[in-house]
Amino acid sequence: MWLFLLTLAVLFAATILGYVVVRVSNGSAFIPPDAPPPPKLLLMSTVVLIVSSWTMQRALRAARAGAAEQGRWMVATLALALVFLVAQGLAWAELFRQNLAISDNLYGWTFYVLTGLHAAHVLGGLPPMIITTRRALRGAYGPAEHRGITYCAMYWHFLDAVWLVLYATVWFGSQR
Repeated sequence: MWLFLLTLAVLFAATILGYVVVRVSNGSAFIPPDAPPPPKLLLMSTVVLIVSSWTMQRALRAARAGAAEQGRWMVATLALALVFLVAQGLAWAELFRQNLAISDNLYGWTFYVLTGLHAAHVLGGLPPMIITTRRALRGAYGPAEHRGITYCAMYWHFLDAVWLVLYATVWFGSQR
């Protein structure tokens, strides 16, 4: 799992570094005069992701203790993951309504690539999270065996940390 997360860290670091290079190289020309700022909905989705990290940690603690609420905390985490994805979709739709498409300029392209890369990894994490949630609802995890929730938590906390960096990068990069 650590090797997998390291590989993803390199991918996201390279993508963020690419964004920074493009942003710095293009200066004020990077942001077209009529470009909308990042949607405020992204701040709400950031809060949702932070709360989901807390619920995931609660699920892990419950699993390590063999407590029945591990399933409920996993369901809460899964629901928050879906809320995050819906919020991301709504943020993209808001930008489309404001006439910012991926093909318009570097500003739009980099925004959609960065946020889309993260959303793709959230989507990719849903199947293991669903399987783990189903097992947790049956009380499958306990003090001796909680690897499923542990691995989901590692991945989820990683994605949360990556999102915080991505969000800060996009927000600061959108400042004129």
